[in-house]
Amino acid sequence: MDDQGCHGSASSEAFFVGGSYVDSPVGAIMHGQMFVEVLHPDRRRHPWPIVLIHGSGLTGTCWMTTPDGRPGWANRLLDDGWCVAVVDQPTRGRSALHPSLHGPLRVMSPEKVEFLFTASSKHLGWPGAENHTQWPGAGHRGDPQFDAFYASMVPYIPDAESEWLMRAAGAALLDRIGPAVLLTHSQAGAFGWLIADARPDLTQGIVAVEPVGPPRDAVDLRGGTAVSHAPARPFGVTIAPLEYSPPVSEKSPLEFEGFATDWAILGWRQATPARQLPNLKKIPTLVISAEASYHRMYDHLTVGFLRQAGVEVDHILLEDRDIYGNGHMMMLEKNSDQIVDVISGWLERQCSSIKR
Repeated sequence: MDDQGCHGSASSEAFFVGGSYVDSPVGAIMHGQMFVEVLHPDRRRHPWPIVLIHGSGLTGTCWMTTPDGRPGWANRLLDDGWCVAVVDQPTRGRSALHPSLHGPLRVMSPEKVEFLFTASSKHLGWPGAENHTQWPGAGHRGDPQFDAFYASMVPYIPDAESEWLMRAAGAALLDRIGPAVLLTHSQAGAFGWLIADARPDLTQGIVAVEPVGPPRDAVDLRGGTAVSHAPARPFGVTIAPLEYSPPVSEKSPLEFEGFATDWAILGWRQATPARQLPNLKKIPTLVISAEASYHRMYDHLTVGFLRQAGVEVDHILLEDRDIYGNGHMMMLEKNSDQIVDVISGWLERQCSSIKR
């Protein structure tokens, strides 16, 4: 194993993994490489590092500090004795973006950020949005905490290309540092399934914080409108290929059927007999959902899909742990310490039972 992995003696170190040379309008360049910063605790208590993978529009800085200046989850996990690897996914942050290789980039407007993440209780865009109380500050443009968060957001490429790049870079990272836990948020949920599928023997656990999904748009049966705005995912929880048994192919795709849920939402699941995800079956998996997030309406559909495919998934609803008022950006909210304590506790219990 390379001594620049999570087993060195330095308090922190940084390197790049993955990437390959490709032709571009400006000549040969490297594309798809990923920046990694490894942080070592003063006293390590756990055998495997945690890889923190951010979602759309963000970089690895979202794990380092909150908009109101408190230590982020990376630092809290260090305090609990975990080694942490924080990544900037390919084409994001410190991982080079080459505009000549991509079409138009996506950017979230302040209005969309307020609606989805920071001021949901003022917009009431979904059932439960009125319960959103944990965002620090007023949640709108001009408020110092909002501006600090929005300043951290960057343009990003479409999900399909991100999945291919992150699968390769994530596998390269595990090849370098050895067995690890994957902790994903939002868009990165798809990356967790893909990396684990590519390196099941090196993935010791997956914590998916409100992962992107479900397999197709969930539709509000009362109004006929889509509530998840997810593109069709031909592999159920990803756009890029996953290994299924029996295999999925262009001539033999996954087949879906719709069903009504308790939220008056049309969901999607595999038509029976359901194909299985043999590589993900082996990996302890946790999905976490917040009380006031838009994901609260349909994360259970993603969980149900995974379970139908043979994956044993624990699904924690934060309100069941007496943690209330959170939205989708729970790792940045006022009670973020409570939530990461739930994650660390779950991982400690899983670490004591995993034998590889």
